[in-house]
Amino acid sequence: MEANVPGPDGALTSGNSEFSATGDDTPEGRRPEAGSDGTDAGARPPKKPRSFWKELPILIGIALVLALLIKTFLVQAFSIPSDSMQNTLQQGDRVLVDKLTPWFGSKPERGEVVVFHDPDDWLAGEPTPNPNPVQKVLSWIGLMPSAEEKDLIKRVIGVGGDTVECKGTGPLTVNGKALNEPYVYPGNTPCSQDDQGGQFKVKVPKGYIWVMGDHRQNSRDSRYNQSDKHHGMVPVDKVVGRAIVKAWPINRWGTLPVPDTFDQPGLNQQSSAAASLSVAPGGVAVAAVLPVVLWRRRRTEPVAAGKR
Repeated sequence: MEANVPGPDGALTSGNSEFSATGDDTPEGRRPEAGSDGTDAGARPPKKPRSFWKELPILIGIALVLALLIKTFLVQAFSIPSDSMQNTLQQGDRVLVDKLTPWFGSKPERGEVVVFHDPDDWLAGEPTPNPNPVQKVLSWIGLMPSAEEKDLIKRVIGVGGDTVECKGTGPLTVNGKALNEPYVYPGNTPCSQDDQGGQFKVKVPKGYIWVMGDHRQNSRDSRYNQSDKHHGMVPVDKVVGRAIVKAWPINRWGTLPVPDTFDQPGLNQQSSAAASLSVAPGGVAVAAVLPVVLWRRRRTEPVAAGKR
């Protein structure tokens, strides 16, 4: 049986002098010695950070995945293929389209510029572009429009329940209210005096919209597709989203707000939440990757001696 004897300071110590009174079962005199760099000899050596070139493929992969998710659910870039929306949009302009708010039940409103899938062969006879491999990759991540998707861009004039009418050269009326349309291409009249659809009076069914181009005399829009299965209307479920920003070329950058004429009393305009996203998918992806880079590099930094 081992005896407990008083220690120098009055504390009881075990008769086995190999262990300390603190309960630390590390044998005295056998503690790890400090290394030459000031760290404990038994501590793990710090992890070396990966080189930038080894991390680059990982970061590119993360950026591509984020860009794909953003393109699918948030915002997508589209190119303007024709002059039908002059002078609001010029051929070759790039616009960013809000795809987020429709996921929350937002519907197209009067005055908005929207992108929509071809409702019923509106683009019949139009040539289909043949993209090269680089353009295919850029379209896949949302930096360029897809050549396979047949999309159009027009301004919403009437929504479900509206009566839209054109007489003579105008003005265009919605629910009996005349629209003041400063966005119409200079030299055009709001209504066209032709027999193919320039003169009309239509009632927009629920779940549909009536669209027209700002270049009224150069736009194959709802007016000229009244013989299709939707009578010139665009089903709301064909709408990709609202064009919110002219992103390119940089000297034409600007937002695409709803004109004031659509705010006049009597149009029964309903408000909806509108997204203010104005960053291209690639830019959002890069911004999202940066915190990941900083976090990864911070984790791999050497730990200072004596700190955990």
